[in-house]
Amino acid sequence: MGLLSLAIWTPIAFGVLLLALGRDEHARAVRWLALVGALVGLAVTLPLYQGFDNGTAAAQFVEKVLWIERFNVNYHLGLDGLSFWFVPLTAFITVIVVIASWESITERVNQYMAAFLILSGLMIGVFSALDGMLFYVFFEATLIPMYLIIGIWGGPNKIYAAFKFFLYTLLGSLLMLIALIYLYVQSGGSFDLKTWYAMPLSASAQTFLFFAFFAAFAVKVPMWPVHTWLPDVHVEAPTGGSAVLAAIMLKLGAYGFLRFSMPIAPDAAREWAWLMIALSLVAVIYVAMVALVQKDMKKLVAYSSVAHMGFVTLGFFIFNDLGVSGGLVQMIAHGFVSGAMFLSIGVLYDRVHSREIAAYGGVVNTMPKFAAFALFFAMANCGLPATAGFVGEWMVILGAVKFNFWIGLGAATALIFGASYTLWMYKRVYLGPIANDNVRGLTDLNAREFLVMAVLAVAVLYMGVYPKPFTDVMDVSVAQLLQQVALSKLP
Repeated sequence: MGLLSLAIWTPIAFGVLLLALGRDEHARAVRWLALVGALVGLAVTLPLYQGFDNGTAAAQFVEKVLWIERFNVNYHLGLDGLSFWFVPLTAFITVIVVIASWESITERVNQYMAAFLILSGLMIGVFSALDGMLFYVFFEATLIPMYLIIGIWGGPNKIYAAFKFFLYTLLGSLLMLIALIYLYVQSGGSFDLKTWYAMPLSASAQTFLFFAFFAAFAVKVPMWPVHTWLPDVHVEAPTGGSAVLAAIMLKLGAYGFLRFSMPIAPDAAREWAWLMIALSLVAVIYVAMVALVQKDMKKLVAYSSVAHMGFVTLGFFIFNDLGVSGGLVQMIAHGFVSGAMFLSIGVLYDRVHSREIAAYGGVVNTMPKFAAFALFFAMANCGLPATAGFVGEWMVILGAVKFNFWIGLGAATALIFGASYTLWMYKRVYLGPIANDNVRGLTDLNAREFLVMAVLAVAVLYMGVYPKPFTDVMDVSVAQLLQQVALSKLP
């Protein structure tokens, strides 16, 4: 078993163990076992960074075993610069979520923790798969634990939100399955991605494949106008569910564009780039304006996620190195920042049991330490220089200006809107005099909450001040991807 298999199956094994052993009367032991599982899951991803060679675009840490012989499906794993950082990021966010959910979840604790550990392993599988069918199995399997997390531990409308999440994402994925079967037949019976990258395809076939993949990945990102499931799900999901959904699960769709849509159907990707750019700009500008009028903090941050992910797809489809690298950096940064934003809302919700902005006011008077962390994360969400939120957005804007000045200008307006809705929310929740008795009775962060906030703050600051380790890993793979997209595959 190689490092990638360990990264995938270690958290899943701990999750299964929790399901077998855990009971609510042993909740304390269950939490500690979940934390050990998450930390071991993170530890086995760390040697990947030491052993990763930045100088090659070829897949590394490759494992290949025949899985389903009749259909030539392989258990084929590997990482390159496009996928590398999402493996440790997934494991890291899982540790944070386990610690953050320590006291807020009191029922079915073993099932809750197991769902997150199993989900962590499955998402790492998505980022590692180099076989089309293996990718599909992991991609679809991630729906099950998230569906249960929303449907069991969610808010009053949790069943509606869970069904909406499941149906939206499953319907899009069915078209992707048809595309995968088509490629399998055309390639003479292979699910190997490298084989698919080299295949010549007609213009009509490429267009069909591009939109079949678009159906699956655009819903997952989510791009406008198929984003409507996300605010409902975020509002109903428990805090940990929202953090993982925003930090990692949305990235599965954006990653799919890089791994499937662009290299398999490059001519169609170039032909329909205008549509992707237009939809991305709508997300960046219009959805940011929708965020301005939200009364629920979670809904505001959910719409903010749609706007920030619009930067990612915009960066990918302007087809230059700054844009694609910026989109990847933005995905990683958004993982830290959006996770921190949702966990901050969770800290308030655990105390007051309300997400309404109007239920707060003057929190800085009773929770000064927490208000300082919340301000830092709010600034990162705005794209303040020296925070993680700035690096990716700045790269995408530079790439967009290089591509077309007006598209770059449109993208840059997002920084103004981002500051508007984030700081206005901060002002109404945290600043001013104490608004009511609920706020007057608040207690500041305990040691566990302080640890979660401090670790995320360090990650956001480190990436903002020194993004070189992140960009160095992806440079060669981005250059190869752009070379692949530039080549025509028309027979």
